[in-house]
Amino acid sequence: MSNRVLVVDDSVSMRQMTSLILKGAGFTPVEAGDGQEALEKLTEDTVLVITDFNMPRMNGVELIRAIRSGSVAKTIPILMITTESEDDKKQQGREAGATAWIVKPFTKDQLLATLKRLVSTLTF
Repeated sequence: MSNRVLVVDDSVSMRQMTSLILKGAGFTPVEAGDGQEALEKLTEDTVLVITDFNMPRMNGVELIRAIRSGSVAKTIPILMITTESEDDKKQQGREAGATAWIVKPFTKDQLLATLKRLVSTLTF
């Protein structure tokens, strides 16, 4: 089984930090700087998408909608990691099809526990 996780954030440092945690847990992170780039890198063997809310060109909610309406990996778990904590933003994410939500800053343990819950078929 693939351990490929798409990490989507316009912050290079956030992508790098998240990817480092994922690598340590046995995942293969693939990074994208916005939703459009993420759609180009999304493949059938991607097991999870982690996305930010606010990004240029295509934000996280638009990305989720595109994934859910597409033909590639449309049932994949999608984790939104963002500074946005308002209920209306969370509602937008839920309505688009986000599976889970973590507010930045987050801890390594918090991320790994969420990943374990979302991708229960994986062992790490």
